Amino acid sequence: MATRTAGGNAAFHNFHNDYAHIADPNERRRLALAEIDKAPFGWYHVRAVVVAGIGFFTDAYDIFAIGLVTAMLGVVYWQTAATKRGSIPTSADTAIKVATSGGTVIGQLGFGYLADVVGRKRMYGLELMIIILATVAQALASSSRSISIVGIIVFWRVLMGIGIGGDYPLSSIITSEFATTKWRGAMMGSVFAMQGIGQFAAAIVTLIVVSGFKQSLMTASSVATCSGVCQLAVDKMWRVIIGFGAVPGCIALYYRLTIPETPRYTFDVSRDVVKAGSDVKAYMAGKAEGVPDEAMRVQGMQESPQLDTPKASWADFIHHYGQWKYGKVLLGTAGSWFFLDVAFYGLSLNNAVILRQIGYASGKNVYEVFYNTAVGNLIIVCAGAIPGYWVTVALVDTVGRKPIQLMGFSLLTIIFIIMGFAYDKIGGKGLLALYVLGQFFFNFGPNATTFIVPGECFPTRYRSTSHGISAASGKVGSILAQVLIGPLRTRGAPPGSTASPWLNHVLEIYALFMLCGLFTTFLIPETKRKTLEQLAGEVPGTPEYDVELAGHLHRKPSEHGSGSSPANTGEKAV
Repeated sequence: MATRTAGGNAAFHNFHNDYAHIADPNERRRLALAEIDKAPFGWYHVRAVVVAGIGFFTDAYDIFAIGLVTAMLGVVYWQTAATKRGSIPTSADTAIKVATSGGTVIGQLGFGYLADVVGRKRMYGLELMIIILATVAQALASSSRSISIVGIIVFWRVLMGIGIGGDYPLSSIITSEFATTKWRGAMMGSVFAMQGIGQFAAAIVTLIVVSGFKQSLMTASSVATCSGVCQLAVDKMWRVIIGFGAVPGCIALYYRLTIPETPRYTFDVSRDVVKAGSDVKAYMAGKAEGVPDEAMRVQGMQESPQLDTPKASWADFIHHYGQWKYGKVLLGTAGSWFFLDVAFYGLSLNNAVILRQIGYASGKNVYEVFYNTAVGNLIIVCAGAIPGYWVTVALVDTVGRKPIQLMGFSLLTIIFIIMGFAYDKIGGKGLLALYVLGQFFFNFGPNATTFIVPGECFPTRYRSTSHGISAASGKVGSILAQVLIGPLRTRGAPPGSTASPWLNHVLEIYALFMLCGLFTTFLIPETKRKTLEQLAGEVPGTPEYDVELAGHLHRKPSEHGSGSSPANTGEKAV
């Protein structure tokens, strides 16, 4: 027997191979994955959620802190502007916010594809390094004669967005492939719920920093008159707020770099049966990586063509999603995420604008303006977003993903219709109440489920790529909201005004997108309490079983076309 190697961490575990004595690789695969699927919920699951969740905490902090920071940039860099002194121009504000979403699309597609090609382990941690580097660089950025502050921040936020984009498919897929079937939705939902904690942290750090510079900020009655010590304080404030986003990423980096490869990837893509079985036991035992007997491992690799799962290839990818029963699922996950993010990011990245429009982000001096904005964000996050995330975690494995998503899109359609068409009648307090309610049903609804379902309903060989495509569709929606729909709110406003006379019509447009999301939801399957292999159509005797795939797999090796090169299979089912 081989000796155990050093290394590993407490979040993702490793142990000696327990399945080497089983000759049939398909039976070995079935037993190993069943052990993951049926494992009782334990501390190793909690640790896995925390390690993946810290990444989403960092992502949300970096994404939503910029909504608070751009107002501070206006004070520092546009104090000599001809109009709206102390306020960042709308074009610059939009460019900075959209930069992250643009980079995120690249990261989601790129990292999603690479995680299926080279493995989850090799890519995990790399995206966090990119986020940390870009975050620190932003905090140290400044303008010069050759480049504006907008240009340098846009550059670093595009790079940061690439790292954030990579975190979406990687954290989702790694969590789902290590999760127990019974509580997979809650585990994935908990990872995503760290977004709410990240939003909360962005608001609370802003509140602390604003309070720390209170005396300096109170010297100016408005952002237009903020100069001297006030302007210096604001310049320090935005750098501290941005820079803090690198701290949680540094904490999680070690754990991400030392995870084992997911057993499902090792089985179905790497075709390393013995190593995969070893990694399953390692994960359950709190070790970092399996240490199989190398002779057994070589023998297992030679047997890999007997596995009842096809190999990944472009021909197989096109064939798989060319079937309507699978293509419609990808269309449903991507479409739902697209329609959701149009409204979600269109509003969430402009909380300060909404608060100002209803009279909350105002004050007698600069301190009160920034203080009220931070408190308003805290109210929205604590009353709406955070409860919504955790109600989803509590109910997603009992109520189901699809009912929650349908309910969320339905109620959000109604909420936006009321906010848009009754905008002038319900007043500022009514708008704030509906806005908070909307945040709740975003997160106890499609914002959480559009992240969970794509991590479950696709086969292992294309799971990360498909999740990346779905997530990237969402970010395209957020770019559309910020570039085309969001600026409509100022239509008809006089030059130099901060009013948003068209905000009610923008809310009406968001209602239409929520209605569209309701229809795309009907294309996705219900995934609760089903194994990933069952959802992929690999388990005989289940409604999802793919008879066509089974017939294709059980042909003789010579009958397979050279283009798709799926694996040869034996007679035993997965």
